[in-house]
Amino acid sequence: MKKKLFILLLLMFVPFTLYGAESNDNVINDTSVEATPFDARPQLEAGTIFKAKVIKIIEEQDKIRNDGQLYQQQNVLLRGLDGDFRGQEMTFYGIGDIDVLSAIHVEVGDKVLVLASPEIDGTTHFYITEHLRTWPLFFLALFFVALVVLVGRSQGARSILALILSFVIIMTLVLPLILRGFNPIVVAVAGSVLILGINIYLTWGINLKAHLAMVSIVISLIVTGLLALFTVEITRLTGATGEDVMSLINVGEYTVDFKGLLLAGIILCTIGVLDDVIISQISSVQQIKIASHHLTTTQLFVRSLRIGVDHLSSMTNTLFLAYAGAALPLLLLFYVKQEPFLSISQILNNEMIATEIVRTLVASIGLTLSVPFSTLIAAKFLKVKVKE
Repeated sequence: MKKKLFILLLLMFVPFTLYGAESNDNVINDTSVEATPFDARPQLEAGTIFKAKVIKIIEEQDKIRNDGQLYQQQNVLLRGLDGDFRGQEMTFYGIGDIDVLSAIHVEVGDKVLVLASPEIDGTTHFYITEHLRTWPLFFLALFFVALVVLVGRSQGARSILALILSFVIIMTLVLPLILRGFNPIVVAVAGSVLILGINIYLTWGINLKAHLAMVSIVISLIVTGLLALFTVEITRLTGATGEDVMSLINVGEYTVDFKGLLLAGIILCTIGVLDDVIISQISSVQQIKIASHHLTTTQLFVRSLRIGVDHLSSMTNTLFLAYAGAALPLLLLFYVKQEPFLSISQILNNEMIATEIVRTLVASIGLTLSVPFSTLIAAKFLKVKVKE
């Protein structure tokens, strides 16, 4: 029986393999309007970035945009903190006639990232590109880990380990394989199964309950992937929308398959809530079976499904709100009727909007189907020990 199940799951991956595999300059917002000579300048490559500390605000000017919004430009004295510029001072000239929306406001003592860009005439432009956020992010992550371990004890510690391993898998397996030209859908499904497998077996151990959860997840992921593939094809989405996507053109040795990348993104976005729903359903079946072991498989399925429907309602809304939050700037454009969002037809047919709609609906459909899948599998095959 186990061999037949394994062969069946293996064959279900075949449709994805038919979707063929495809065998820098950093763009930085510039607020500087003049060059800063730097006589003791080391030999620099174009776009050298280093850390620096703000030691003096030389000048500040308040300006007003055409829409009446107030913004501030600054000339700043900096001291290098690392690399060839450690201990050396340089000036960033941010005051000019150009209004840059992403201009960074700094205060004395702030640590920032600075771009040193040498010019042909022997001068160097210095640009503040970002605030240095390493330590605040580190302490926030440390607080999160401590809180999870404090509340969840050993299970919380295992969940943190699973989270770290999930990040490692995405960074060392999923992303490199996609950039090397492997089929993004196959990579995403395989990576998702590996991530969820680690999470489930770390949490529950190697037992029948975990095995049933993995079978449910694999089936749900494959159905979601097939649905995503079909939907992306009929809506003619290219996946090549947004500046972040377009910056991937000609990255690495291979050409990135944007449509495949879109499909992989849909699958990866689904696994978090999919994991939550399936584990909750199998646990619900287990507890109901322990409490009422006299129930038939059909009765157990019906009662457990009612719990899943309640859980599903909140999960679907969570999924929608997550995507809505990510697309908030676009929603503001709808609200003010900014081109090209002047009518409902234009909104729905814009690829950025259609992509988010497809992403939300496909993930929600996959999530919805996973509830009866996992409930039926658990009701049929899960065995519990009942104390008489």
